[in-house]
Amino acid sequence: MTNVPRTIRPPTTKTMLLMGPLLAGAAVAVALGVYGRMHTPTGVAVNLAGFSGPQAAKTWLATVSAAFALVQLGSALVMYGKVRFVRAPSWIGGLHRWSGRIAFLVAVPVAVHCLYALGFQSAEPRVLIHSLLGCLFFGAFTTKMLTLRKDGMPGWVLPVFGGVVFTGIVGLWLSASLWFFTTSGVHF
Repeated sequence: MTNVPRTIRPPTTKTMLLMGPLLAGAAVAVALGVYGRMHTPTGVAVNLAGFSGPQAAKTWLATVSAAFALVQLGSALVMYGKVRFVRAPSWIGGLHRWSGRIAFLVAVPVAVHCLYALGFQSAEPRVLIHSLLGCLFFGAFTTKMLTLRKDGMPGWVLPVFGGVVFTGIVGLWLSASLWFFTTSGVHF
């Protein structure tokens, strides 16, 4: 059997269009992880009036963000015709965009608190998974936003990165907010 060299095909234009956003998303994820690991945690970063403490504020903000992520999922399914019994109303695109904006804006103080007050932690599996999901979420979000309005992108890009963003936020909620509610109770 002879060893025939394989021909290396040059990347397609669509692949090249995706490389920039992918590299930017990867850079964001790695930068957040490195910062979180190298930064000395302060213990407190975000505390909002009306909550019993920073952990409760973070938990409820994350819950609001996850709820808006569910609206994102539902509206995307309707927009792309995956919910057969519902015809997409004219306002569904606006609902999708605004629910995403709100979900992200509410998630930012949570991320600031996690990074600044707690850092990237790996002492126990739940916390390590949470730290990794936080980096994944913001990296995937960056990639999704950079590919959103780019002409020529493959049709699978937005659903895949939207799914990764959704999975990230749900995983973050499950690994922190649900944990808080089950260990501390549901309270403000």
